[in-house]
Amino acid sequence: MDVPPIFHLPQDTLHQIFFNLPLRQIIRCRAVCKFFNQTLSTPSFLHVISTQTPPLCLIALRPPHYHRHHRHHHVSPDPTVHAFDPDQNLWLRFPLTFLPFTSPQPVASSLGLVYLWAESANSIKTLVACNPLTRQYRILPQLGSAWSSHGSVLVGPPNRVLVLCELATFYFSGHTNNWVNFSSNLPSKPRSPILVADSVLALCDVGSPWRSQWKLFSCTISTLRTSQKWARLEKHEWGEVFDILKRPRLVRGNGNKVLMVGGLRSSFSLNASCSTILILRLDLGTMEWDEAGQMPPEMFRCFQESSKFKVFGGGNRVCFSAKRLGRLALWNYSDEAGKGLWRWIDDVPGCGDGLCRGYVFEARLSALP
Repeated sequence: MDVPPIFHLPQDTLHQIFFNLPLRQIIRCRAVCKFFNQTLSTPSFLHVISTQTPPLCLIALRPPHYHRHHRHHHVSPDPTVHAFDPDQNLWLRFPLTFLPFTSPQPVASSLGLVYLWAESANSIKTLVACNPLTRQYRILPQLGSAWSSHGSVLVGPPNRVLVLCELATFYFSGHTNNWVNFSSNLPSKPRSPILVADSVLALCDVGSPWRSQWKLFSCTISTLRTSQKWARLEKHEWGEVFDILKRPRLVRGNGNKVLMVGGLRSSFSLNASCSTILILRLDLGTMEWDEAGQMPPEMFRCFQESSKFKVFGGGNRVCFSAKRLGRLALWNYSDEAGKGLWRWIDDVPGCGDGLCRGYVFEARLSALP
């Protein structure tokens, strides 16, 4: 076959052509042939892309077989990151077959890197950072398999990783290149911990065995290194903000904003039913709450029939899943409209019982593990 004329163009000319494409189109072009893949993987091209092209903001799913409290997992024959593109309303696949591990379980992402638990040949699980777009990866120092079942993984720039549980917090950064162990000193197991800049925030139950009472706790990474103490965040002006929500969760918002999501109680009685799902927003600068959104009644009826639902996402996008629902509900806040828009996400891949978990994945070709 004759060589296509585009193969004869100088590399600089090819780069100028592809610089004008959005990132989602560049990703597709890389899969066309080896020539395109090599052309779009040169250091000079990736450097310009990182400065001129915004990342592709996706909502990625954890594998449907992943359960943190189960020791044994089903091994997927085709490990893949399934991610939803809200702007194009389509699902994307990023295979993880380039990893020399079994049962990779993605759990978090930051700046284009996906962090996952993977099992080595000696059946020891370790954390791995990888870029599914460039197929590059890095194995973090061994931490121990038990933490893959009991710890929450938080990641943030620059290359910082925390594994958090009730009794201890493990911290890793590119500067130290090893894990540092801190005592957590929390009153209960942290729920939905998030990392905002240098601060770690989590909800803890300080109530009794008969009635939960959720409070917000915070610490900084520097505080962990010195006093290893958490502070309870509360103000008299907040009133009963933690009492009106049933089973609250935290989601990282934009900038210094924190989202708290839960069922809106119809009353303060112990077994009160919920009238909707409410999204509250805390500004860490002013320490003031405001209401960011309420799930529409017709959408909430689908969640009302389920005794359990999951919340995940970040920024201006929050996803909701429930057992036997088969699809996701998406809240997408518009800064221009000043309100959140609600819609369904269908065709969820491998949703199993419908109880999906996930994280935000900002896909970048320039991200290096």
